[in-house]
Amino acid sequence: MRKLTTIFLGLTLGSLTILELPAQATNTQQNAASAPVTTIAQLSQKLQGKPVVVEIYASWCPACKNVAPTVAQLRKQYAGKANFLVFDVSDQGSTSRSKNAAQQAGLSQFFSQNISQTGLVAIIDPATGNVLAQHRNNPDKSDYVSVLDAAIR
Repeated sequence: MRKLTTIFLGLTLGSLTILELPAQATNTQQNAASAPVTTIAQLSQKLQGKPVVVEIYASWCPACKNVAPTVAQLRKQYAGKANFLVFDVSDQGSTSRSKNAAQQAGLSQFFSQNISQTGLVAIIDPATGNVLAQHRNNPDKSDYVSVLDAAIR
């Protein structure tokens, strides 16, 4: 059975913070099965072996507040089975720390491509670096569960 590694990005890959927020806003989604956002060689060894759920977060973002309860539920449901990362882009300082953390995680390309996409939650396959699903402002838990369940098997 796989174990969960929860990594909250803020200062360093090992000591990070997560923010739990209330829900509201509208649903917009994107599915992505595009080129890899990273290669397995680039992905931090701490993240390899389990799907990686990445959230682009900002404290001022209504979409982030909308998806936060769903991400919190996923974090509990997939404890031990998936990695969770939060890239905080609330201000210059947190963005800079998140950029460094993304580099340490091997997700620099993903971060630079999505830095302005607050409220985005993506699931990345650790074996290939491919984005398995990507949703923006989508609190529908079932959209994430189906992808995570398939990635874990």
